[in-house]
Amino acid sequence: MFIATSDVHLEKKLKIDRDECLSRVHRAVSRAVERAARVEFSAEDATRTDPAFLARVYGVAAKAGATSVNIPDTVGYVLPSEFAALMRSMRAVLPAHVAISVHCHNDLGLAVANTLSAVEAGVDQVHVTVNGLGERGGNASLEETVMALRMRRDHYDAETSVVSEGLVPISRLVSELTGIPVQPNKAIVGANAFAHASGVHQDGVLKDPRTYEIMTPESVGWEARRIVVGKLSGRRGLAARLVALGVPLDGDALERAYALAMRRGEEVHALDDHDLVTIAATARRTAPQPVA
Repeated sequence: MFIATSDVHLEKKLKIDRDECLSRVHRAVSRAVERAARVEFSAEDATRTDPAFLARVYGVAAKAGATSVNIPDTVGYVLPSEFAALMRSMRAVLPAHVAISVHCHNDLGLAVANTLSAVEAGVDQVHVTVNGLGERGGNASLEETVMALRMRRDHYDAETSVVSEGLVPISRLVSELTGIPVQPNKAIVGANAFAHASGVHQDGVLKDPRTYEIMTPESVGWEARRIVVGKLSGRRGLAARLVALGVPLDGDALERAYALAMRRGEEVHALDDHDLVTIAATARRTAPQPVA
């Protein structure tokens, strides 16, 4: 059950005053609890609602029988520190048996940050969406929220039962069904999330993945990390890709291949498998002939 509670929504959209809003909350929640064992009430545009009035609204909903209340940042307006403070203030006025959930939009790119700040403040539930889909700039991302909680368990002391190895498969499925592509540099499920293009990064991650990866690709559903060969790559990265393709090179042949790869890298963003196999073959053919 939800109703808008900010003054701009009450005056401009619903054209009612605060007293009428409270009356509607009581009537709607009371009717709902007669028909359902669990009722969640949400105050739309809560983060732009007068805090004192918001506390009254949630108090009425709880008294009418709501088992949980949702505090949404409907227009993505609030800052993480403000949101955490709001959680604590609402928790202080609500009965202990009433759970609190949050629902964050991403208009300022803060949906996940705000969601995590609410977890830190002790909320019981968070609303998230696969790939961060949602109205306007979207909602808090499932995959980012889950992995932030998992990787920083030491800080948040919170856990979910989400099977993280399914994050990439479900992301792909949702993308296919909606026709909405995932941006390559999106955290966790973007194509570049575990792709290393810089020579310095490639050298480090090939020596020890922990140098540039705080989680393994496999832990979120990727088959493996990806070494991208382009104009920023180093010899070590190129050598690793060639080994993976079954055309390993070393010594002078690798040097010739690297020179060819850098030349090709000026023409394309990243060399594909065909480019690399061709380069490896050329580097081998052009080996200097021994002197008779």
